[in-house]
Amino acid sequence: MRTVYSFYLDAAKIALQSIFAHKLRAFLTLIGIIIGVASVVVVGASIEGLNNYMVETISRVLGTNHFMIARIVHVGNMTEEEWEKMIKRNKRLEWDDLDWLINKCASCREVGAESSTRVDLKHDGQELFGTQIAGVTANFAEIEDKTILEGRFLMDHEIERASMVCVIGMDVREKFFPGLDPIGRTLNIKGLPMTIVGIEEKRGSMFGQSLDNHAYIPLTTYGRLFGRRQSLNLHGKAHSRETFQPTIEEARIAMRNKHKLKGNEDDDFGVRNTEQANNQIDQITGAITMAVIPITLISLVVGGIVVMNIMLVSVTERTFEIGLRKAVGAKRKHILVQFLIESSVLCSIGGVLGLLLAAGVSSIVRSTTPVPMSITLAYVVLSVGVSSIIGMLFGIYPAVKAAKLDPIVALTKN
Repeated sequence: MRTVYSFYLDAAKIALQSIFAHKLRAFLTLIGIIIGVASVVVVGASIEGLNNYMVETISRVLGTNHFMIARIVHVGNMTEEEWEKMIKRNKRLEWDDLDWLINKCASCREVGAESSTRVDLKHDGQELFGTQIAGVTANFAEIEDKTILEGRFLMDHEIERASMVCVIGMDVREKFFPGLDPIGRTLNIKGLPMTIVGIEEKRGSMFGQSLDNHAYIPLTTYGRLFGRRQSLNLHGKAHSRETFQPTIEEARIAMRNKHKLKGNEDDDFGVRNTEQANNQIDQITGAITMAVIPITLISLVVGGIVVMNIMLVSVTERTFEIGLRKAVGAKRKHILVQFLIESSVLCSIGGVLGLLLAAGVSSIVRSTTPVPMSITLAYVVLSVGVSSIIGMLFGIYPAVKAAKLDPIVALTKN
């Protein structure tokens, strides 16, 4: 056992000596592996970071254990025929639907409503385009886990009286009230002055689209401004993650009863929840992974081919050394193992350096973008393991060629 261990240790020492004896060649060999490993790790970390970023953003915008019942909810790859059928079948949701759901959904922690549109805002000669104006109920901050940075959110009596008040997003504040305290000031929305009572905490952006260009007003006020014939979006919140799905089902059944739907009839409304959105994100990033990772793996294969070529050159240059070792008793397997270890060590070093390069790139991306890229233990094992395997696979042919050399012929080629 000790002899076997000593043999492998000696083989590893010889491999390392050969690598350090030809530093430039070893570096050129490593470049392919370094780039290949770094590409795979960076792409994998990017996809995982993108997934986490999108899930975190959705949770930040919609809150947790939150679901929505709307007239139309786009689900998956819906065909044009399905879309038209849904438009004809689904009914507009009214205030009485909201009252019904409040009374019939016993497991709902909160039930509220919202309707929104986009308008261009003007204030003191400044203009902000495409601001989302959302008419909401007073409990909307609880439903979507909103954080009010200054002031407060809307109150029940303001909904009842259709008060002219609003809560603004950070983009509206920074555009119209830079360096000022907006609380108590007025903002014209569709020509009517709204008193600002609160400012929502900055939420950031998603895919370059700002999540802070908005204002919340009482749902009743929204009806006065934009008409009462628009369909409401009903929003519900479960008490916990464990009761989330049962709560959604209870709300769905309550709405079916309200609309007098029979057992075999399709829902005439749509249901959307945060978990569905997260599942769709997983599907999207999974599809990206399946398409991109195999492409990046090609760079590792190219790196392996480079290793094989360099090892073949090494075998040619060291023909006399191989012949001499065989002449003093080295067997074929000893020569074979030596060159396999050499190629594996070379690729393992490349894997470690590729991992370090990927860590540097990930750090730059993480510091310059909102995508939370991170390299986990799985990526460390992947980079070193895959690069070692490539070293073994692409080192087999040069190793076999070296092992088959005739010692007499090899010694005469010096």
